[in-house]
Amino acid sequence: MRDSVRRPWIVGVSGASGTPYAASVIRALLAAGEDVDLVVSRASRLTLLDETGHPFRDAHWREDLRRWLARGADGSPDAYDVAVPEPGSRTGSVPDAPGTVRYWPAGDLAAGPSSGSYPARGMIVVPASTASVAGIALGLSKDLLQRTASVTLKERRPLVVAVRETPLNGQTLRHLVTLDEAGAVVLPASPAFYAGAAQIQELVDFVAGRALDALGVPHDLYRRWEGELGGAQRQS
Repeated sequence: MRDSVRRPWIVGVSGASGTPYAASVIRALLAAGEDVDLVVSRASRLTLLDETGHPFRDAHWREDLRRWLARGADGSPDAYDVAVPEPGSRTGSVPDAPGTVRYWPAGDLAAGPSSGSYPARGMIVVPASTASVAGIALGLSKDLLQRTASVTLKERRPLVVAVRETPLNGQTLRHLVTLDEAGAVVLPASPAFYAGAAQIQELVDFVAGRALDALGVPHDLYRRWEGELGGAQRQS
């Protein structure tokens, strides 16, 4: 049974390459019945356009998000059938219903998630660019994504930073250590191969699944290690 007060997970999407990671995380959160508040940075709109061929617009965000979430990591335009319910579209007494989505423009520093009194469960930044990592580590709050991450840290809520860059220079490594010391989970977007992935989507889902593990959200995005060598090959 859901809480009577909506308490979403906040998903921040920065300008790093890796929009399929964000799509996988959002789909899994909604499938788990979790509510989502979405913040898409200005830079990430360019990445989305480049990686998917489609824009992400404030005035048409629900339509654009639905198209984005339907897209597979291999570029298939209709790989998933995903609903994007809005807050108030279902009640907390409905079991197994999908979560809802609320969108906040990145330039809106007066948005709900900018305040510690806003009821949120925590936040994941996926993918996290080195610029967003630096801004969060230094507490710059240059946009709503950075501000919300700073609020998440000060309120001692879970923060996962799925950094997507290689190689990493010393400055970024120091920023990541700062985030770790502040209580964030630093989660490089590094897929593993022991789960027997045969498709690009499975590699993407592994990273998304590990991020959700850090938040404590149940999912079935990848085959877990069970201490048996060759298990993935025998199940394939």
